[in-house]
Amino acid sequence: MATRKQTQAAKRNVKKAQKAAADHKTIAHLPADTKSALGKQGASVAQRKRTGGASPRTRAELYEIARKRDLPGRSKMSRDELARKLGEN
Repeated sequence: MATRKQTQAAKRNVKKAQKAAADHKTIAHLPADTKSALGKQGASVAQRKRTGGASPRTRAELYEIARKRDLPGRSKMSRDELARKLGEN
């Protein structure tokens, strides 16, 4: 038979595991319109990659250009801010 201390530890572990599972964020847990927006964004990025289109770029692509140009504050900028500073938009 488990001691009181062991039972408490087991309950703590179960609660911790349940909280971690609930906090685990995946695309499956997002609202439908968010999922479809992400899907459209991903499809447009893939299309640009296939066709070699230059604009609009992803944040990662804009960040690389900003890094090469040594743009100050680039790590804290959003995609739109990077595009504005680089003159892409």
